[in-house]
Amino acid sequence: MKPFYKLLLTAMGVWAGGVLFASSGLAQLSTGSPAPLFQLKTLDGKGYDLAAMQGQPMVIIYFFAVESPSSQEGLLTIDRIAKQYPQDDLTVLGVTRATPEAVDAFIKERRPTFPILLDNQDVSERYQALQILPTVCILGPGLKLMDRFQGGGRSTEMMLLKLAERQLQRRQPLMARVISEEVTRKDPGNYQARTVAGYAAMREGDLTSAEKTFQDLSQEKGEAAVLGKEGLAGVYARKGQTQKALKLATEVEQSDPQRAYVHTVKGDMLYSQGKEEQAAQEYQKAVSKPAAEPFQKAEAHNRLGRIYTAKGQFQQARQQFDEAVDLDPYYIEATANKGITYEQEGALGKALEAYRSAQRMDKDDAYAGILAKKVEQLLLLQQDSTRNQQMDQQIQTLVERYKQGVSGVAEGQDSWTSPPMVISFLEITESGGLAPRGGFPTVIAAQAAEQLNESGRIQVVERVVIERLLQELNLGSSDLANPETALRLGRVLAARIIITGTLLHMPDKSLVSLRLVDTETSAIVKVISVQLSGEGALKQELHQLNREILSAIVLHYPLQGYVVKVADDEVLLNLGARQGVVTGARFDLIEEAKAISYKGRMLKTQPRRLATLEVTRVEPDLAYARITEQKRAIRPDDKLLENTEDVAYEVSQPAN
Repeated sequence: MKPFYKLLLTAMGVWAGGVLFASSGLAQLSTGSPAPLFQLKTLDGKGYDLAAMQGQPMVIIYFFAVESPSSQEGLLTIDRIAKQYPQDDLTVLGVTRATPEAVDAFIKERRPTFPILLDNQDVSERYQALQILPTVCILGPGLKLMDRFQGGGRSTEMMLLKLAERQLQRRQPLMARVISEEVTRKDPGNYQARTVAGYAAMREGDLTSAEKTFQDLSQEKGEAAVLGKEGLAGVYARKGQTQKALKLATEVEQSDPQRAYVHTVKGDMLYSQGKEEQAAQEYQKAVSKPAAEPFQKAEAHNRLGRIYTAKGQFQQARQQFDEAVDLDPYYIEATANKGITYEQEGALGKALEAYRSAQRMDKDDAYAGILAKKVEQLLLLQQDSTRNQQMDQQIQTLVERYKQGVSGVAEGQDSWTSPPMVISFLEITESGGLAPRGGFPTVIAAQAAEQLNESGRIQVVERVVIERLLQELNLGSSDLANPETALRLGRVLAARIIITGTLLHMPDKSLVSLRLVDTETSAIVKVISVQLSGEGALKQELHQLNREILSAIVLHYPLQGYVVKVADDEVLLNLGARQGVVTGARFDLIEEAKAISYKGRMLKTQPRRLATLEVTRVEPDLAYARITEQKRAIRPDDKLLENTEDVAYEVSQPAN
């Protein structure tokens, strides 16, 4: 099957190197080139400046004649969908050279959601939208022309289908599905539209609908059947039904050896079985075969780039990521993956630019935002000579401690008073399938460090300190897999808790399982498992993960301290912000009872609660509290134990 846009362009003119030459003989705008800028106004005088829309992920410019129903058809279809789904972001500008009176009549009759701009500045001429209407231009990131269509009828249908595919690329599967279903409603025989709807349902996680759509297609004849079986192979692979997926993939190869997507499906299954070289061969076939939609070929290039990255072949990896973005300008995954290759080479400036490019595609992408922030911090560190010298000294001290087997925990602290709670993320290993994005463990650890540090209760060892220490000690992932080595590192870093874990990638989600290990006792304090989708919910999912880490530490390590002095109704505690005390925290004054001797055994009893205090203000090393309950007079040196029944600690909410 030819890509949808080429089918249309073949019918309208000649496709030559991305430039369409229509019958008028004028060279049309080339795909990938910047769109001509303009400033136009609506009938009521409201101005619209295309340059101001630079940050929009997509802008649709619809040149039409208000007196022609066929010219209006596509715009009214998009308008109707936008009214049904206002939560989906569609930026559409209607442009017409009609008289103000005709525009006024059109607006009163149709009441469009989108602005209708009066072209009195020859904008239509600059877009070569004079002779054939409608002319529709779809602009992508950076206001570059992605697609251009002219004419109504079949051309409108193809424009809507391409728009649905673009929405799929933008990770807007609901809108892609609705638009493709609209095309199918008007033309039930359009199997390409049904195919897009199937992939949109799959992106939404609605595998039942996707399976039915592709199953129906597979029962038809010719190319529709091939597309149906190809889609079904993808559905069964995501369901973990490997044999069914492989059977259909083989049938597609036999029916149409030029189909590419089935090789991506096979590559994914091989990779999840640990057969990385065979998987790479399948991905190579996927990128070399011509019959695939752009988003399918982009996926194959991205996966191949991920494999090159793992091998340290960064130049080859970037070539694959660039190919992916050329095919799919919204491919955030490939753009961020390119940044990871630069970061691993130490080219932090280029890495940051790649991450920021990904953010420009989608400002809400948590993944790219976290990676960009991490690199920004590293760049600031590089520019701070004083901080660099301090870190060099710190690393050398840590190296000596490790070699001598000395703990970094400060001595001289009494055995009862809680020291600051320090934790360290050491190693999160990945297994299972090939995730679309690299650096997932880094994202988890970086986001956890930021949120847990902001809680005030936990101090997380800087990742850059750990990385430089591992480099100096020449320790790799295989070394950290040894529990004794991990515990030794934790003690050197003065961390009471080390966090290690696994990240299992499955076709439709990832599962992270973290182990919180006490460096003093070697005991596993808690195992926390959370499902990560990796899509729009990532911020909330990581927030939940960090809440569970914080809760586990608070419950297993309640703060302990002493009464310093009592003045009237105010009690001074020897704990402060450094230990994580916050306003509103509650402490019980306890008295430990003597153990009971029974048949040669000493039975420990629970301490008695004699008073309850609530913290009213906090200093770095001290806290002030009021007495809320009291059974006897409070004295200096009385022991205090945090009451965790109503914990006030919380990790910061992710920004919307």
